Amino acid sequence: MSTTETLETTPANASRPSTPAHGAAMPHPRLVLLLATAAGLGVAPLYYCQPMLGVLESDMGASAQAVGMVPTLTQLGYAAGILLLAPLGDRFDRRRVILAKATALVVALLLAAVAPSIGCLLVASFAIGLSATMAQDVVPAAAVLAPDAHRGKVVGKVMTGLLLGILLSRVVSGLVAAHYSWRAMFVAAAASVAAIGLAAARGLPPFKPTTHLPYRALIASLGHLWRHQRALRRAAIAQGLLAMGFSAFWSTLAVLLHGAPFHLGSAVAGGFGLAGAAGALGAPIAGRLADRHGPEWVTRLGIGIATISFAAMALGAAMTPHAQLVLLALTTVGFDLGVQTTLIAHQTIVYGIDPASRSRLNAVLFVGMFVGMSAGAAIGSAMLAQWGWMGVIAMAVTTSLAALAVRMWPHPTAAQGGARRHGV
Repeated sequence: MSTTETLETTPANASRPSTPAHGAAMPHPRLVLLLATAAGLGVAPLYYCQPMLGVLESDMGASAQAVGMVPTLTQLGYAAGILLLAPLGDRFDRRRVILAKATALVVALLLAAVAPSIGCLLVASFAIGLSATMAQDVVPAAAVLAPDAHRGKVVGKVMTGLLLGILLSRVVSGLVAAHYSWRAMFVAAAASVAAIGLAAARGLPPFKPTTHLPYRALIASLGHLWRHQRALRRAAIAQGLLAMGFSAFWSTLAVLLHGAPFHLGSAVAGGFGLAGAAGALGAPIAGRLADRHGPEWVTRLGIGIATISFAAMALGAAMTPHAQLVLLALTTVGFDLGVQTTLIAHQTIVYGIDPASRSRLNAVLFVGMFVGMSAGAAIGSAMLAQWGWMGVIAMAVTTSLAALAVRMWPHPTAAQGGARRHGV
């Protein structure tokens, strides 16, 4: 769909973004560091639980399938928060939205830390996901504060903080759970979010709302974009399918390593986050590849790398435990690189649809992604319980191939040249 068609299908009363009052000069490096840190610490609580699942299972006396619902509800809460809360950044002062979510996230993390039962922990997990969407308010804040000529540079630095928060969260939580307890990890997480919340209260400027749409109309516009933007639907579905295998791996890895033949603790499971970092930190190359070859080509490349990496894990069945660990580390680098590369390409496609609706377009893309992650965590846990590690691998390969099929589906033959330039 071309830009003209986009404008015609956007609600007539939807406001357009105004020129930011703070965009005339580069934001101070301390402010950029504050935003990057807030993005990283805000998103990290989504992933703290994953390396600790083996410890949680034995400590709470819950089944592997019940414990597998912890990351499932965390991701589902995040998807719901993006859908229902992320658009509020357009309607209210984004600084106040960030501070409100930081407060709610601290409360949710403390509730998880004192949870007396698996049921209470599941409720807290959903609340953690819901309030961790503060990270999705921080990145648009960086885009508003940056001048046009340097917006990519500033947003890139903040996204680096967010990416490091995702990757290093598993390492930190694995170490803390191994040397202290999983409850100590949630307390430490609450303290870190409280600290960054106080820093944000002092360091963030106010933000002028860009729309006065009522809440229901604001949320309704997301459905309008979904119905009328084919490029958005393809990106959200493909990224969601790829995220299913990604989440299935991370949600079952700790349980796999905790049992025979490995008998390894949460620190080792968290250490695999470093392997993921090696792959994900190479993903910025995808931006240059997208400029040179187009984002459509890069989505197929990224999904292909992830699919091959997942399939290669099956070779570990005939290996010694030590060799299988090495294989897992290498393939983790591969699939993490593939997933991050695909996400960057999909963001390039989505942001090119209509600059006036980028926040809501981004919200729809990430809803699709995190719905896929929550489904992947649930299905992955069930596959591990029913068919073992090979079942998890089969599921990851299948969903990755489905994502590739979405991206390989023939383009419409109608006159949509503008849409094709955006990767439809």
